[in-house]
Amino acid sequence: MIDGREAAQRGRVREDRFEGTLETQETAMGLFDGVLGGIVGGTMASVVNDILERHGGVQGVVSQFEQNGLGPTVRSWVGTDPNAPISPTDLHRALGPDLLQQLAAKAGMSVPELTQKLAQVLPQAIDHLTPAGSIPKA
Repeated sequence: MIDGREAAQRGRVREDRFEGTLETQETAMGLFDGVLGGIVGGTMASVVNDILERHGGVQGVVSQFEQNGLGPTVRSWVGTDPNAPISPTDLHRALGPDLLQQLAAKAGMSVPELTQKLAQVLPQAIDHLTPAGSIPKA
């Protein structure tokens, strides 16, 4: 615990309604955004974060790709071997047109532009989130 003044200076404060104390609020996703943003850029980090959130994390993304016939590709991103490439067309098939349209609108780009960029950054992101070659437990 930190005192209220220090928490306010840090700018990350929430009031604990049950105990009436102040504590810092730094979520795992906020930390993830910072780390991933340094790797792939802020806009694409936000897009990847949205994909992970909508699928319930890395395991959900892996399952979605496996269900769409892209198991060997996505498993290469999780494993310790080099990442297999993915085409924008395969990304479109795995993630679906509705989600991609929503993400493209939020990112301020076209769906083709988004899938082209995702084809480069999503393998890196999944690889970064699975450094030991396995999916972390939620």
